Amino acid sequence: MEEAVSKTEFRNAMARVCAPVNVITTNGPAGRGGFTATAMCSVTDEPPTLLVCMNSRSAQTALFLENHRFCVNVLSHDHRELAGKFAGATADMEARYAAADWVTMPSGTDALADAIVSFDCELSESRLVGTHHIFIGRIAGIRSRPDGNALLYFDRNYVHVPTQLGSFGG
Repeated sequence: MEEAVSKTEFRNAMARVCAPVNVITTNGPAGRGGFTATAMCSVTDEPPTLLVCMNSRSAQTALFLENHRFCVNVLSHDHRELAGKFAGATADMEARYAAADWVTMPSGTDALADAIVSFDCELSESRLVGTHHIFIGRIAGIRSRPDGNALLYFDRNYVHVPTQLGSFGG
């Protein structure tokens, strides 16, 4: 079957979709790792579950699969530099972690101390689709703070949106 949409066309269209910026961490028998991702969303609330997508060519893929747990840290606007470090601007993992303060979640994963919210997840399923692994995580714990403005990614740039935008429906 001939592809109706090219890779470039798809990537350009997805750049027009606004998404929250997250640092996904893991810590366990295979070691400590982390990467920046915008591909994260809820799956269901029975049981509370979310998904994250990770490029299968990443050297860290096996680390996440073997540790069988991860933490999704939703970044605030103050975390722009940290997002860049975990996106690959800093290759050394210990240097990435040294750039912020962390707390240990019950599963053993590292949560960013001042993340807007951190989801401590047990990997319940992993599926390879094309170039990416979809990690499905059952949420074992949540840390959150009541303030902060989310760091968003839109049109290949970080953007800032104030928290108080109003409400839907009146």
